[in-house]
Amino acid sequence: MPIYEYECPKCGKFDVLQGINDKPLKANPECTAKDCPKKAVKLMSSTSFQLVGSGWYKSDYGSSGSAGTETKKKTDKKADSKKGGGGGCGSGCSCH
Repeated sequence: MPIYEYECPKCGKFDVLQGINDKPLKANPECTAKDCPKKAVKLMSSTSFQLVGSGWYKSDYGSSGSAGTETKKKTDKKADSKKGGGGGCGSGCSCH
């Protein structure tokens, strides 16, 4: 479940573990002040989620010279060179 950050004019900032479909809170559930205005606002906070590595950028995905297509071509050539030794399994072992 995600952690949401709220701010109350009386209590200040606080974090709450909530389900995605839960309704936003009106007040801090831990506040015991009788004069709390019950007007907590959900804040937009930065995330620690980062997309790192190849494949996450336009230049890394779907281009004709990408690493993935070159690897596939090399693998296909190796498989073709191993075929033929009379073997039906394609590993060049001549088991058939």
